[in-house]
Amino acid sequence: MTRQYFGTDGIRGTVGQPPITPDFVLRLAHAVGRVLKRSERHPTVLIGKDTRISGYMLEAALESGFNSAGVDVVLLGPVPTPAVAYLTRAQRASLGVVISASHNPFADNGIKFFSAQGTKLPDDWELAVEAAMNEPPVWVAAAELGKSRRLDDAAGRYIEFCKSTCSHNLSLKGLKIVVDGAHGAAYHIAPAVFHELGAEVVKIGCSPDGLNINDGVGATHPQALVEAVRHHRADYGVALDGDADRLQMVDSAGRLYNGDELLYLIASDRIARDEDVPGVVGTLMTNMAVELAFKRRGVRFVRAKVGDRYVLEALEKHGWVLGGEGSGHLLVLDRHTTGDGLVSALQVLHACVGSGQTMAQLLSEVVLFPQTLLNVRLQPGQDWKSNAKLASETQAVEAELGDAGRVLIRASGTEPLLRVMVEARDAHIAQACAERLAQAAKEGA
Repeated sequence: MTRQYFGTDGIRGTVGQPPITPDFVLRLAHAVGRVLKRSERHPTVLIGKDTRISGYMLEAALESGFNSAGVDVVLLGPVPTPAVAYLTRAQRASLGVVISASHNPFADNGIKFFSAQGTKLPDDWELAVEAAMNEPPVWVAAAELGKSRRLDDAAGRYIEFCKSTCSHNLSLKGLKIVVDGAHGAAYHIAPAVFHELGAEVVKIGCSPDGLNINDGVGATHPQALVEAVRHHRADYGVALDGDADRLQMVDSAGRLYNGDELLYLIASDRIARDEDVPGVVGTLMTNMAVELAFKRRGVRFVRAKVGDRYVLEALEKHGWVLGGEGSGHLLVLDRHTTGDGLVSALQVLHACVGSGQTMAQLLSEVVLFPQTLLNVRLQPGQDWKSNAKLASETQAVEAELGDAGRVLIRASGTEPLLRVMVEARDAHIAQACAERLAQAAKEGA
């Protein structure tokens, strides 16, 4: 069966348009509640959200839907997505629910779920929920209705958890760190984590008004962090996205480091401390320079499909703990069950402070290959895989690049676009090859 509502990361869309409407969300929560009650007599769910103005409306709809099915609700207020995963496990709840559209603008929102263990739920569970949504609602009797309460110290509990994921000896005293919360869910949490570890903290993107989440700040707009680090002469900059599961970092020189580089830095630090790193998972988009660097260190590197869901699946398959994407979704599974921007940032800072080296020094052997990414619009129903001209040109480009580059052509999962990516040691070669492939895709259509 194919899923009707669930995508690769829950249910997401524009607020006020199906499925992100209060009536749908109420039905969704009621159906989830009924699925939970098949295996548990009186379930409890935790609900957290980011700072979007629509979060109030969707939170109320979820609360009503769960209560109507006889499920208790614990409201966490605005907290990062990974905080919900942690608190669900720590509170022994049946399910964690997040109201967020991550790095999207404020007009979008979404709903995603975590299991009692703080992990993503399998496709079978999502299919069971969708099937329950097609059934008539079963409102429980008044005496069986669920109750709701608020967990007032949710933020404080998560702050302590983040600090517990790094060595007790880690001190950030003497460091000035710019923290960009993207006006999102970590606006009141991220600065506190670094401050309590001793750093002098400069806050940007930490004044949400319900409408400014991810607006010109955060991990998707890192130039604001670069400028702030230079202006304040800071040692480090940390940028999160709207729900704080994505990370970008900046050093004292104002150089920006993406998820590919941070993943290598974390793994390399563990190797330097004689910890076992049998393998690392990236994605089809991970820069080739990182793959080659791991190969030189004797570390296996596996590519998964784009999306932290697929990175997690590959990690679980191999029994490894480190994986991530260039966008900054990093998984450190011996520290947390899901991607966590704050936990990942602490891993990076631990490596720098512990080694006495800068990020640039720790990454001196990794020089990212230039990448060119072009989008080609697809016609409705167009089968780009049967394009003989594109196939021939792809073969020719791959032969020319050899071991000094690679080609990735894939359809977008959200738009009618064909994404053409070429990576090479020389930026001009990458650009020229990508343009050749894009032209072939258009002419052969």
